Formats: sequence, C-alpha cells, structure tokens
Amino acid sequence: MRFCTVLAVVFLASTICISTASAQVPFTIGDHTWPSQQAFIESGARCGTAELDPTVQDLIQYILRNNPIVPQVTGGTINVYWHVINKGTGVSNGDITAQMINDQIAVLNSAYASTGWSFQLANVDRTTNVQWFNLLEGSDAEVQMKTTLRQGSADDLNIYTANLANGLLGWATFPSSYTSQPKMDGVAILFSSVPGGTATPYNLGDTATHEIGHWMGLYHTFQGACRAPGDSVDDTPYERSSAFGCPANRNTCPDLPGVDPIHNFMDYTDDACMNTFTPGQDQRMDQMFTSFRFGK
Repeated sequence: MRFCTVLAVVFLASTICISTASAQVPFTIGDHTWPSQQAFIESGARCGTAELDPTVQDLIQYILRNNPIVPQVTGGTINVYWHVINKGTGVSNGDITAQMINDQIAVLNSAYASTGWSFQLANVDRTTNVQWFNLLEGSDAEVQMKTTLRQGSADDLNIYTANLANGLLGWATFPSSYTSQPKMDGVAILFSSVPGGTATPYNLGDTATHEIGHWMGLYHTFQGACRAPGDSVDDTPYERSSAFGCPANRNTCPDLPGVDPIHNFMDYTDDACMNTFTPGQDQRMDQMFTSFRFGK
C-alpha cells in the first residue's frame, strides 16, 4: 500500500438524529420494523459503534498532544479485504455482487477524496454461514467470524457484510482498540446498505463511509451534545442529538456557533444528505492513523 507523509511535528489543538418532524409511518430496515424513521434513529440502530470510555478518550487526546510523530501520515491508499457473509446464493441472501462491491469502493473514494485517503480492493472472499450471516454485535459468532477471516495488519481495512441483528446498519472498531484486540478490528455493515441494496434511504453506500470514519478515528458529530469537547474536532459545530432525513438549518445548540452539521458523514442523516468531511476531521484521521495504525 502507499502512504503520503509530511515532515512535521504533530500537535493537536483540541482535536481528539432528530429532525423537526417525521411522518409517523412504519420504517423497516432489513427484517426489523420501527414505528417511524425517527424511532429508528432514536434507537441508535443507524450505527452500533459504541462510544469509547471517557478515560480512553482522554488518553487518546493525551497521546495526540504529547507524542509528536515525524513524519505524519497525511493520506494514502488503504487495502480493503472484503468478506461477504451469506446464507446462500443470490443478493437477497446476502451474496452481493462484485459490481455492488466495486460501486461501494467508488463511493468511498469519492467521499474521502478531499482527505487524501483512498481505498483499493485487495481481496474478496465469500462464506456461507447462517450463524455468521445473522450477525449480533459482540457475539461469539462475531469473534469466530473475524478470527477466521480477518487479513492484513492495523493499516488494512476489513469489511464484513451480513444481515446485522437488531436492525443495525453497521458498526466499527476505533484505531486505539487495535493493540488490545487486533482480530476484532474492522467494519461490519448491513449487506443491503451498499449501492444497489434495498435499505432505503441508506442504500447509497454511506453507511460504509460513516463506519470507516470511526475506523479512522472520528466520533459522531453529536457526541457530547452541546458540551465541550463534543466530537473533539474544532470545525464541526456542536449538535445536541443525531439528525435524520435532511433537516436544513437545524440548530440544536443555538447558543453556540454554526448550525447542525447535517451534511457531515458522521451524523445520522440519509445517505443522499451526506457529503462532507471537514478539514479538522481530515487532520484527526491523519493523526489517529499515524498514532495507532501506520506500520502496526
């Protein structure tokens, strides 16, 4: 793989979904139905990535501030090992096509283009296993699946597509978790969330964009609500709660600068609404990758 570097000392300057209305109609993702899209967002099923313990967050901040790294990785090409988990042949059974995978890689490369990071397929494997297909986060099945299939090192991305349990769209591990649990590192996404899938309005590929943002070290834009340090990125406005749909001019922290960052890939809005990583998020991804993934 190729990585870009710049000779510089890294110092971090404080860097580490609900819209106003929604039609109350049943909302289905995969095999799970909620009373409404708002209920889906409020359940947290848009993303199953758990927030890091505050002590761990503080430790990450300390490392980024006090361990200058020369050179800093500022971009590069990340190898992707894609694991298709299915319960049989056909897209409806999770056996997504090569075209759908290629289209997802194209979505990622477009989303991350401004950051200097890109993604290339290193390998695709396919596994028929009903227990792994109906994947429960944190389960023995997830441990078995990842222990069996994961490839590469800390700076290689492993993506698992399956029929995630509890209606989740995806989850990811943070860079700081690699050292303690290297085999669990990676991203899991609902198979029908890739481009051409059926998980409308989350079927344009930005579930993977969002989860890989976590894998690169980003938090949700609404982390911490209206309280510092928020998502630990200076140029993302504070946001009290996650957004859904595409609620223009939403402002849940009116006493603080800026309106809610509903177009940011790290919010919970519809895929068609997401189109932005900020320069501060780019900087954080570079720092996290350098500190916790590069050469590990």
